[in-house]
Amino acid sequence: MTDLAALSATEAADAFAKGDATAEALVRASLARIDAHDGQVNAVVRLDREAALEAATAQDRARAAGRPLGPLAGAPMMHKDMYYRAGRVSTCGSRIRGDFRPAVTATVLDRLDAAGAIDMGTLNMAEFAQNPTGHNAHHGDCHNPWSLPYCTGGSSSGSGAGVAARFFTAALGSDTGGSIRLPASICGVTGIKGTQTRVSRAGVMPLSFSMDNVGPLARTARDCARIMRVISGHDPRDATSAPEAVPDYEAALTGDLRGVSVAVPREWFLDGADDAVVQGFEAALEVLKARGATVTRVSCPSLAAIGTYVSVVSRVEAAAIHANWMREHPADYAIHLSGRLYGGYAIPGHLYVEALSRRGALLRQFCREALSGHHVVATPTLRMRVPTLAETDIDASPDNWARHMAVSANTRPFNYLGLPTISLPCGLDDRGLPLGLQLAARPFGEGRVLAAADAFQRDTDWHARMPPLA
Repeated sequence: MTDLAALSATEAADAFAKGDATAEALVRASLARIDAHDGQVNAVVRLDREAALEAATAQDRARAAGRPLGPLAGAPMMHKDMYYRAGRVSTCGSRIRGDFRPAVTATVLDRLDAAGAIDMGTLNMAEFAQNPTGHNAHHGDCHNPWSLPYCTGGSSSGSGAGVAARFFTAALGSDTGGSIRLPASICGVTGIKGTQTRVSRAGVMPLSFSMDNVGPLARTARDCARIMRVISGHDPRDATSAPEAVPDYEAALTGDLRGVSVAVPREWFLDGADDAVVQGFEAALEVLKARGATVTRVSCPSLAAIGTYVSVVSRVEAAAIHANWMREHPADYAIHLSGRLYGGYAIPGHLYVEALSRRGALLRQFCREALSGHHVVATPTLRMRVPTLAETDIDASPDNWARHMAVSANTRPFNYLGLPTISLPCGLDDRGLPLGLQLAARPFGEGRVLAAADAFQRDTDWHARMPPLA
């Protein structure tokens, strides 16, 4: 008998549409998995058990009545605890917002509701989304279902760990410096951030006005394609959201990479990389080649400046967003977060303006270097093997700072550039922990990275492997 909790988002929605599974059965399978294992993982902040079952019953009635079904109907999901739903507490992983009840619902949640997805509650996350490892001093650290002492990646820690542990089919995360792609890589799932303006951010807690992104973590590239089709597109509530039409990403997943050129930058992404990471990455490139792609090493000197400017922008904007709370409630922040925010106030204004003003020029330069004549850029998602929670706990010891920040070294540049980027599992290291492959493309090239990721997943099974806890 099929374990319904093991179905991916598209598999669950398709099974429901065909009548092979009821929405109630799908939700109950997820609830049972959470009840059995979340005590160890700590991915869930609030479980809306009764509301989820009521929504499932409504979906079952709709199908029985022959009413039209959305593309995600029946699929159980949960989301990072920073997506507002009117009247529901959204802590944003913090003490400060421990009882915050927004008056609005995030546009992306409205769109998922309309597509028939079933919202089961909210997930653990780094405090105010400012941590690449998944530590949280207020709700407790999230643990990696592949091996509990290891970190999950952040800041969408509960999203990555919960999808990996088969607690639900998919989850929304956010990505300002890698916070979708890092937990996707470290927990062995698939996660995508779109082009900077591709998905509305209305009703979502901000971290950095210039670099925040909304996107899904799921099992497969196909799952991500279907979810991105649902949540993408212009939103009158978000003036920064792009007016470009949203293509049918899923229809473009043909598996054919003939004629696709993949660029591998010589600089930055492999600097000091662990041997296991390099071996997994090179093996992943061979899979893409076997599917018809060509792989070319390219030089990208622009990355040196990009790596500096991305930190300037995110730190200054985060400091501005938190200025009032930092004045009124400084003791309510975790030690590492208050230290990080205070650092933002020390950055001169002219450097922030310089970092913003250079963004367009550096995007054009990087595209000339890496994407002139090439369709996709490929890198490892992390340079290092998955670290432990203890090794990256900077509240426990400042000696962990370098390792803590190195976790996001390979993801941050694509936030500054605003490019669509996906991470997908591409192997296991010598300790049995996941490795990630990162693919990026030109602005609004989500279809390119999704197609390449799907082609890779047709010839590998890393995305289908379950962690020992699951």
